[in-house]
Amino acid sequence: MSGSTASPSRTPGPRSYGSGAAILSVGIGATGLITFAYFSLASYSLSEDEYGQITLLWSAMFITVSVLYRPVEQLLSRTIADRDARGTKGLEHLRVAATIQLSLAAVFVAAALVLRGPIEDDLLGDSTTLYWILVVGVLAYAASYFARGFLAGHHQFGLYSALVLLEASSRCVFALAVAVGIAEGQSAVALGMAAAPIVSLAVVPPALARRLSPAGRGAGEEPEPGLLDAASRDEPAPREPQFTLGRGAGFAAAVLLIMLCEQTFLNAGPLLVKAGEGAHGAALAGFTFNVLLIARAPLQLFQAVQTSILPHLTRLRAGGETDPFRRSVNLTLRAIAGFAACVALVMLAVGPPVMGVLFGGDFDYERGGLVLVAIGMGLYLSAATLNQALLAHGRARQASASWASAAIAFVLFLLVVSFDDRVLQVEVAFLGAAAVLASLLYALYRRA
Repeated sequence: MSGSTASPSRTPGPRSYGSGAAILSVGIGATGLITFAYFSLASYSLSEDEYGQITLLWSAMFITVSVLYRPVEQLLSRTIADRDARGTKGLEHLRVAATIQLSLAAVFVAAALVLRGPIEDDLLGDSTTLYWILVVGVLAYAASYFARGFLAGHHQFGLYSALVLLEASSRCVFALAVAVGIAEGQSAVALGMAAAPIVSLAVVPPALARRLSPAGRGAGEEPEPGLLDAASRDEPAPREPQFTLGRGAGFAAAVLLIMLCEQTFLNAGPLLVKAGEGAHGAALAGFTFNVLLIARAPLQLFQAVQTSILPHLTRLRAGGETDPFRRSVNLTLRAIAGFAACVALVMLAVGPPVMGVLFGGDFDYERGGLVLVAIGMGLYLSAATLNQALLAHGRARQASASWASAAIAFVLFLLVVSFDDRVLQVEVAFLGAAAVLASLLYALYRRA
């Protein structure tokens, strides 16, 4: 591996992972509630068609930023954690990650300009304003996701929480302004999506100051862990190859495919519903989007686990600790199963009236469909946990093949199979594809 190597210290225990996840859970849990409030305020402030366009803009933006930029976040998180655990010095990993991120942003700008007509006219309802909000927002998220990876890799989870909380709060202010009459219209609500990632970067200067200051390097963080003594390892620590642009790009490309599949699960349903339902497609797409918020909102909270578990598992792998690695994964899977069971019971008992109060409108929420989405959410979160374990093992390419298989099956089911109730079809497809994905990734995990 390139760079100099310092003397290793100790490997983190469960407390490091648990405290990091707890800090992030508070911030990201609040973020999920604020995001829910953003859509609730928008739903009551706008017409059904205008709200439908807001949800489509959201879907388009977050499909794009998650696919393009979360690979670099994951790359930074894993690489920084591995290098810290091994005591490796140097900045080449930051240069590689920045090069990849800037290249991806440039690809987006080129594609957005070439495809401006279809994006603006067909997807965004002939709205030039929504088009430029999409472009500016996606570019701003390039910096935001780079910062997230840097903070996660260095265990600066307090600042990570502040970043996402500031992002959600600033976005919600725009919807609130429309709801109380300070501003008006669809454009004002949508503008929050572009402003949010820019405002969130206010946490970057203190993060850099903390890392660059010798006196403040460890302040407010979990201890920087390293490798165990050789005699206390479960098995020899695997040797990592030199970190190069080619190696970083290969990992990022595999994770990019995973992110594309992830967004397919969460956003293809509303988009395909809109495409197949003619004049009322936008309104029905908004309704389908609301149903899938049962899965999307917990996923936002689960980001706390995803963000903290990848560097944690990477450090355990670097230290050759197989038993703590397995215990961390198993504990997370058990917690997800209990959480999903609780959500399913709530949806069974009071799901339809709660969804009706939150989002209003003329659509009726079916109890059985809400339960299906809740169960699918549990399977999907389990798959996401297994995916982080595979990334920590360096199995990004194999994991991406499983994601691609499940995502293709999901889309084919929506395109080929015909349900009279299109929303129910999306619910069934989500549950089935999540079960397939979890099974494939579990098989890979057992082999790893």
